[in-house]
Amino acid sequence: MTTAAAGPVPADAPRAALVARARIRAEPDGRGATALPVLSGAGPLAPRRTRDAGGGARVVLVGSMAAPLGGDRLALAVEVADGAALTVTSAAATISLPGPGPAHYDVELTVGEGARLDWCPEPVVAAAGSHLLLHTRITLAAGARLRYREEQILGRHHDWARAAGPGRLTSRLTVRRAGRLLLDQRTDLGPGAPGWDGPAVLGGHRATGQLLTVGHPPPAPPRWPEAGDAALLTLPDSDARLLIAAAPDALALRRVLDGD
Repeated sequence: MTTAAAGPVPADAPRAALVARARIRAEPDGRGATALPVLSGAGPLAPRRTRDAGGGARVVLVGSMAAPLGGDRLALAVEVADGAALTVTSAAATISLPGPGPAHYDVELTVGEGARLDWCPEPVVAAAGSHLLLHTRITLAAGARLRYREEQILGRHHDWARAAGPGRLTSRLTVRRAGRLLLDQRTDLGPGAPGWDGPAVLGGHRATGQLLTVGHPPPAPPRWPEAGDAALLTLPDSDARLLIAAAPDALALRRVLDGD
């Protein structure tokens, strides 16, 4: 029997869908700081520890390859054990790119009793022709503290410049505290989503986001006049607030959410 040698892969060969799951676990180190016994990357999700922030650990998510592309399935699980403190950021925006079918990105955040999580990555950008299904599930203990910032940008600048428009971004945020549902929100934006660019949804804006705080002093109410539209809502728990905003671009959105 003879076996033919494999030739070079054509440049236009279809790319296999990527399946990757990354994990982060933070727990007290017994000396008043936070340890990271689990810091496991996969595929494009590469978590890196940086200088600690205020007694807690700090992790930056670094994109090690272009993703998510259509058809990819990515997952990230973050657990902050009782009494630990963790800040998670990212080195750059997450850009959803086109491919065969929608991409999936599932994020699970678990925060224990007396623990704190600051979740503030860079925006998710829906490039022209892409479709990303993003589901974030947050589970909080009764005494957990959370600061969760989420930003979504419809299309890149050159997508709009060449009249290609944005991609589609379908997202869901589910938050439970002490076993009770605190928030369950779903948004569907971009081509194919009904009424997404009408006055009842984005109203011509290209960026939207929210800041959820639990167990913290409430964020400052939106300042007027602003370049975007915003509202500050009180959730069923008295120490839970949701600031939601829409703005013409990423910079204006960040200013609204940060209270600048």
